[in-house]
Amino acid sequence: MTQEYIGTKQITAWPAPKDGADGYSVKYSDGYTSWSPKAVFEAAYLPLGNISHLPAHQQRVIGEKAQLDDNLAKLRAFLMGRAQALVKADEFQRLTLQADAMGIYSGVLAERIAAFGEPA
Repeated sequence: MTQEYIGTKQITAWPAPKDGADGYSVKYSDGYTSWSPKAVFEAAYLPLGNISHLPAHQQRVIGEKAQLDDNLAKLRAFLMGRAQALVKADEFQRLTLQADAMGIYSGVLAERIAAFGEPA
């Protein structure tokens, strides 16, 4: 039986053309290295910046916020665009409530990230 999957992993990558095509070399946590075309890579991964000096749990919070903010931006764009024409009024209300909650959640994560430099 087939089913759908969503992957979440943190990788290290750098721009690396191959055979004249733009792309990225990708290094996974187990040391495996591969290459991805630019469009495929950018559709699958969000940049987090250079955070390798941070502990793993702090890196995960930064990744969580990046994913949340990406999803929130897409939801807000949908709400400002075609949402009212595509969904019923009560669903539009729920989506708006969801966007509000995501915004609050993003703010909490931002506060946590800002506090990373503070002593415990």
